[in-house]
Amino acid sequence: MSTAPTLQRRVQGILDELVASGAESGLQVAVHHRGALVVDAVAGAADRRTGRGMTPETPVFSFSAGKVMTSLIAHVLVGTGAVGYDTPVAELWPEFGARGKATATLRHVLTHSAGVPAMPRGIGPADLADWPRVCTALAGAEPRWRPGTETGYHSFTFGFLVGEVARRATGRPMRRLLHEWVAEPLGLDGGLYFGVPRADLPRLARLEDAAPRPAAPPGDGAVLAPWEMRPTAAMGNSREILRADVPSVGTFTARGVAAMNAAVLDGRLIGSGRLGELTAVAFEGTDQVFGNPARLALGYPLGRIGTSPEETPTTFGLVGGGGSCVWADPASGISFALTKTLLTPHFDTALRLSEVTAAALCPRA
Repeated sequence: MSTAPTLQRRVQGILDELVASGAESGLQVAVHHRGALVVDAVAGAADRRTGRGMTPETPVFSFSAGKVMTSLIAHVLVGTGAVGYDTPVAELWPEFGARGKATATLRHVLTHSAGVPAMPRGIGPADLADWPRVCTALAGAEPRWRPGTETGYHSFTFGFLVGEVARRATGRPMRRLLHEWVAEPLGLDGGLYFGVPRADLPRLARLEDAAPRPAAPPGDGAVLAPWEMRPTAAMGNSREILRADVPSVGTFTARGVAAMNAAVLDGRLIGSGRLGELTAVAFEGTDQVFGNPARLALGYPLGRIGTSPEETPTTFGLVGGGGSCVWADPASGISFALTKTLLTPHFDTALRLSEVTAAALCPRA
């Protein structure tokens, strides 16, 4: 498996240390480097109630890190010619053009600049399994800014916007597109999910809440409802959420999603000639939800966790609430993924493991 045995041992040692100290409960890390799987490490429990151990084949609900799968489907969809990045959403989904959203394009959706970062009033976690209800509410929503003029993190709306465009273009839901376009061709069945089949639910890890985090400062993310901002184990363990097609979040193994992004880097999924579209700056500004500087490619923030976009300009990926992390970099050829069961209010584990990986595989990074 590994062409970097020292890195494998180093990562495994860190995972074992984190579990032994109680800082984490169950983890997976997978790293591909220029076509080779160089790290495939796990530690701890998939479910501490039963004592079931974590394995590389254990899927973990990883919140917004699952958006890497959503963004990839958007790129594959564009590659089919069924839609372009600058196609107005309303061209495929006419109802969405209401209340000042007629100019919103797929590009705006992918850069979180469509203007509908929060779920409309009346939509809560219990509604996420009702695709028509959510999409009807989004179609009738008034944008917070003119599409394309500002950016602000579209927490749960992102997946439904991409997903409804894809559904209207292909007639298929996102779970099928993920299976047919990504998981099946790459031999990753059982490792990537939007909507987990009932028969596979017993394989999943069980999430746990860490100690309560401090209250958010006034105005921090106030655009979003509390449930959109703060992941909970109750949501990630809900059978209704796990089985639903909610492509703003996702369930996967670190091995599976790292292999998926490795296939992006080597051109198997979107073609090497289009790889620049994943790393080119498509929008830059101040995030209107959280207030941070944002530099976005189409579907992904740019820059490796713990670095600035200027330091790692070709790295793209996403983190998930609770500490999961997925990134890839065509310059170094690294595809990295971390899943975890303990939902921490920080990304210390992701930062530490990303730094160790980058130092070993691209020492000047």
